[in-house]
Amino acid sequence: MRPTSISVLIVAGLSAAALGWLLLSFSYSTLPDLPWSPVIVLAVLAVAEGLLAQNTSARIQRKPGAPRVDPLAVARYVALAKASSLVGAISAGFSAGLLAWLAMEPTEAASGDLPVAIGGVITAVALVAAALWLERSCRIPEQPDSQDNNDSDRPSGLL
Repeated sequence: MRPTSISVLIVAGLSAAALGWLLLSFSYSTLPDLPWSPVIVLAVLAVAEGLLAQNTSARIQRKPGAPRVDPLAVARYVALAKASSLVGAISAGFSAGLLAWLAMEPTEAASGDLPVAIGGVITAVALVAAALWLERSCRIPEQPDSQDNNDSDRPSGLL
């Protein structure tokens, strides 16, 4: 598996921002108030993945008192981190599109929805950060070479 590409996350976020802007501009008058539940879910996921990243990092680095890590669990954590970073980028972009549209709308209903949109952007960015931290925590630390650099059994690459 390759590390998550920041450019993919940026493109997904920008696309979602454009979609959020368009959807809101065409249907805002028919929508109910924006709910807080997505903001809460994103915040809980960000905290959970942050704690998981901290725990996994300590276990992979074999810090004193940390139990051994299951390799299959680490593979699952990486898959979770990659999916969460993409979901967080899409959510951040969509919320940013909503926020931009709501900030320019002069109605009282739009100003009432601004805190939810701001919370959505903040928690989605926190989820992306926690997911990228979890992904980075799952990497195996580099081990110093135990053999001498002048080992004659290895080809030197020189002819």
